[in-house]
Amino acid sequence: MTTPQKILYTNFKATTAPIGLTTGTLRQRMNGHRFDTNLNNPDKTLVDILCEQYHLSHSEALIATQTFLRHFRLCPDNEKLSLDKWRLLLWTRALGEKYANLAGDVYRRWLQLRYFYLALSPEVLSLLIKLRSHYHLALITNGPSRAQWEKVHYLNLSCHFDLILVSGDLPWEKPHSGIFLEACHFLGVEPANCLMVGDKLETDVQGGLAAGLGGTVWIPLSSSVLPNLLQSDTHPTFTLKSVTDLPHILTSPMKPVVRTKSRDLQGFTSLVQNLSLLSLPDLDDCNSNSSHSSQCSTSSDGS
Repeated sequence: MTTPQKILYTNFKATTAPIGLTTGTLRQRMNGHRFDTNLNNPDKTLVDILCEQYHLSHSEALIATQTFLRHFRLCPDNEKLSLDKWRLLLWTRALGEKYANLAGDVYRRWLQLRYFYLALSPEVLSLLIKLRSHYHLALITNGPSRAQWEKVHYLNLSCHFDLILVSGDLPWEKPHSGIFLEACHFLGVEPANCLMVGDKLETDVQGGLAAGLGGTVWIPLSSSVLPNLLQSDTHPTFTLKSVTDLPHILTSPMKPVVRTKSRDLQGFTSLVQNLSLLSLPDLDDCNSNSSHSSQCSTSSDGS
């Protein structure tokens, strides 16, 4: 199995209609826990961990957690600091002078549990394997390049997708139609033959509509955001409770997909190298996407 290119996992040219997904939809675990609130077990929160294991008061733990998450979600691409050093710095500042000596331990614990709670559930993993046998799958995610590719690496996502696009490597981010049309171009398909699946109306669904995709699927991460649909001018083709419900809205399974080596890979790699010279704005949230390592079976199509 070959190692995917940094900007792209598209060794194949699509011959059938693909399905576009976001990491936000993939992170839906059966227990519904999110890394920024439940980091130890279903009954423990990060605040609990700081109080019980590191002896912070409840108010100190709450302030430290909120401060870290607020700055973490800004997630700029800082070429002067590695991701580890930058996040460690955030924890040091969030914990304050009194608990700064705990920053290393807290950061390592947070990182480990972050990827546990962002992991693909067995149900989602099974879904990806089944879908990819009949459809071409693309993953489109917003965020700075290094942070998003770290997720792709730790979650072992490359072997489940024909194409992965990160906005930090390109001049567009969702909901700009450009990033969706770029995916269609390098998969060799018409936008009208593509289905976009995402958890955010304002980026995934709106962007899919702007790009003229054949359909959009909204999978809200919480029922509390459902009223947003009534107040929005953006209306998805379908709204589902879980990404695992996706097969129910698809037509009868297509013939097994046939993948052939793409001739456009070299051209795309050169394009990205040129685009990397551009100065792109920081994004407001690089963590709308997924983690725990998923297992990839050996590919039979030469990937």
